[in-house]
Amino acid sequence: MRKITLALSALLFLVGILPAAAQQSDLLQADEAFRLTAAPARQGGVTFEWKIADGYYLYRDHIEAKNADGEAPVALETTEGTREDDPNFGVSEVYYRTASAHLPKGDASEILLTYQGCKKDSICYPPETRAVNLETLEIRTAGSGLGLFAPPSEEPAQAAGAADTGGFRLSQDAASGGMVASLLANGGALWVVASFLAFGLLLAFTPCVLPMYPILSATLARSGETLTPRRGFALSLAYVLAMATAFGLLGVAAAWSGQNLQIVLQSPYAVGAVAAIFFILALSMFGLFEIQLPSAWVSSIAGTGSGRRGSLGGAAAIGFTSALIVGPCVTAPLAAALLYIAQTGDAALGAAALFALGLGQGLPLIAFGTFGSRALPKTGGWMDHVKYVFGFVLLGMAVWMASRLLPAPAALALWAALAMVAAVFVGAFDALGSDATAGRRLRKGTGMAIALYALILGVGAASGGSDPARPLAHIALSRQTAETGALGFANISAAPELQSVLATASSEKRPTLVYFTADWCVTCTGIERDVLPAAQVADSLAGFRRIKVDLSRLDEANQSLMRDLAVVGPPTMIFFGTDKAEIDGTRLVGEIEVKSLVASATQAGK
Repeated sequence: MRKITLALSALLFLVGILPAAAQQSDLLQADEAFRLTAAPARQGGVTFEWKIADGYYLYRDHIEAKNADGEAPVALETTEGTREDDPNFGVSEVYYRTASAHLPKGDASEILLTYQGCKKDSICYPPETRAVNLETLEIRTAGSGLGLFAPPSEEPAQAAGAADTGGFRLSQDAASGGMVASLLANGGALWVVASFLAFGLLLAFTPCVLPMYPILSATLARSGETLTPRRGFALSLAYVLAMATAFGLLGVAAAWSGQNLQIVLQSPYAVGAVAAIFFILALSMFGLFEIQLPSAWVSSIAGTGSGRRGSLGGAAAIGFTSALIVGPCVTAPLAAALLYIAQTGDAALGAAALFALGLGQGLPLIAFGTFGSRALPKTGGWMDHVKYVFGFVLLGMAVWMASRLLPAPAALALWAALAMVAAVFVGAFDALGSDATAGRRLRKGTGMAIALYALILGVGAASGGSDPARPLAHIALSRQTAETGALGFANISAAPELQSVLATASSEKRPTLVYFTADWCVTCTGIERDVLPAAQVADSLAGFRRIKVDLSRLDEANQSLMRDLAVVGPPTMIFFGTDKAEIDGTRLVGEIEVKSLVASATQAGK
C-alpha cells in the first residue's frame, strides 16, 4: 500500500500548481508590463525607454538589437541596473520602474529590438521582439512567446493586415486567447483545469492515444506472475501521472524557452529516439536481454524481496516517454493551451491545463491497467506467448514512429518485414504431421494468412504504396484520379504567397482554405486518405481556392506563417472569406471528420 501511496503523491503536482494558476490569472500583457517608447536622442541616434509596471522587472542582459534580417547584432548602450540573485537566470542585472537603452546613429533604417522580463516571485515572460523604424520611430510587433503568435497591437487593422494592404485577418477567437481565455473568463482557473480534464477524457479513445494501450500492456506484462489488480493499478497510475507530467512540463518549458516545443518534439531526433526505445523494449520481450533499473533504485521505488520485475519507476519512465507519441497529434485543446501560453506567458495555468489534459487521457488507461490485468496469464508457458505478442506490438510501435521519418514505400516495406516475422512466429512455415491437432492447424492457417498479407505489403511497397491498411489502393486510385480528377491543393510556404492568393481569391469572390500538413503527421495521413477524397467534401470545397502548407521540413518562412496564423501544428485548416478575413468558428485542428469539414466549408462559402 505504501508504494501506491507514493504514486498517488505525484498528484500533488496538480494540487500545488492550481493556486499558482489562480494567482496568475491577473497577469498583465507583456506590452502593459513593459511599455516601450522610442524618441530621438540629443546626442544623435535613438533612445528606447521602458515604463515597467509595479512588481515587474526587465533583464539588462536580455536587451539586444539586430538588423532588420535578424542576423547581424547592432550595438546598443544600456544603463547599469540592480544586481540580484534571480531565481530564473542566477545573478543578473535587472531594471525596476524604468529602463533605457541608447542606439547610436548608424546607417540602418530598421532594427529588431528584443527584451525579456518577469513578474516578481512569479513567471518570466517569453522574449519579446519589436521591429523599430528608425526614421519614423514606429514600433511594430515582430514576435513573442513561443514564436507561434503575435499579440494584437493597439491598431488591429495594421497588425492583422487590412484588406487594402493585401494582408489577412484572423478570427476574433484565434486572436484573443481562444478557448483558455474564454474558460478563464467564465469560471476561473479551476474551471479551465476541470474542462481540460474532460477534454482529455473525450480524447482518450482517439487514434493518437490508442497506441498507449499496447505500450501499457507491455509494461504490465513485465510484472509477470506477480501482477495483481492492485499492482496493475499502481503501475498504470505511475505511467499515466508521468505522461501527464510530461504534458505539464511541456507547457512550462515552452513558456520559459520561448520555443514551440510541440514542433521540437516532432523533430527527426526526438521521433527517432522514441522509435529506438520501442525497438529495444521489443527485443527484451523476446528474451534477447533483460532491462532492469539499478537495484538501489528498484529497492527504493518498488521495494525489495517482492520478486517483481516491473517497477513504478520503469512504468513512469515509459509513460513519460510515451507522451512523445501523443505530442505530435495536435488537438484543439492542446493547441489552445500552447497558444494561450504563447500569448500570455502564463506557464502555471498552461501547465495545469496540459497536465489535466494528459490525466484525462490516462484515466481509461488506469482502469485498463487495474481491471485488464486480471486477463493476463499469471503462471506457466502462456506468459512467454503473451510477451511475444507484446513484443510484436512494440515492434509495430517502433515501425509506426519510424514511418514518420522514412519515405512511405520504405515504411511499408518495414511493415511487410514485420508481418513476415510474425507469420514465422505464429507457425506459418512449420511442418505439420498427419496427427496435428486442430489448434496447430489453425495456427498454421493464421500464419499463412499473415504471410500472404506480408507479400501484399511487399508488392505495395515495391510499386510505391504508402498505406498499410490498403497497400495496393494507390494503383486503383491513380487510375480513378486520371479518370475523374483529384481535389488539388496549391502549395505555399510564406506569408507573401498567402497574401497574393487571398488577394486573387478576393477579386474572384471565392473563399480560401489553408491546410497545414506534414509527412510525419499521422493524423494528416488519415485525413488525406479518408476525408479529403469523400464526394461531399469535394462538392463543398469545389468553389474554394485550396492552399496547402507543407511543414515536413520546417524553415523560417513556414514557421513565420504559422506565427502569423496562430497555428500550433498540423493538421490545421483555416477558412478565409472573400474579404480575406478568417470565418469565425470554422477553424479545424487535430482529428477532422467529413461532417465537420463540410460544415466549416458550408459556413465559409456563404
